[in-house]
Amino acid sequence: MTKIVNEIKNLVIDRDMTLTQLAAQIGKLQNKRYSLASLSQKLCNETITYKEVKLIAKMLGYKIKFVDITNRY
Repeated sequence: MTKIVNEIKNLVIDRDMTLTQLAAQIGKLQNKRYSLASLSQKLCNETITYKEVKLIAKMLGYKIKFVDITNRY
């Protein structure tokens, strides 16, 4: 299974950004201090919240979609 840190790093790279820039943008949108260290720690420990992941996806121009993988349909 791919860790979320790798998935988000790839998405950030695809948008020609750095994790530092991403952390700064998150901080601006949340109107609070959000450092690269805290973002990296959350990603590496896989403790990032769904709310934060949704925000990151939106900032990078993506949406999260749940796909039925049970092949019932």
